[in-house]
Amino acid sequence: MPMEGNEIVALIKAGIPDAEVEMTDLAGDNDHWAARVTAASFAGMPRVRQHQAVYAALGGRMGGVLHALQLTTAVPK
Repeated sequence: MPMEGNEIVALIKAGIPDAEVEMTDLAGDNDHWAARVTAASFAGMPRVRQHQAVYAALGGRMGGVLHALQLTTAVPK
C-alpha cells in the first residue's frame, strides 16, 4: 500500500522538527512523490548530508512502502 503525502510529511517533521515540507504527487497514484524539504538545521551541511537526514527521518521506508521520492533540500533564505 502506498504512503500518503501527509504520512511522509509527518515522518520528516518528526525527524527534522524545523522542516518545512512541500509534497507533490508526481503520477497521481500516491506512490511517486517529490518532496522539497527546507530546514535551518541544514545550514552548513553538504547536500548529501541533508538528503541522508531526510532518509533517516523516513526510517527505512524508501524502496519499500515508499516506492519513489524525488528529493530537493534547501536552507531558508
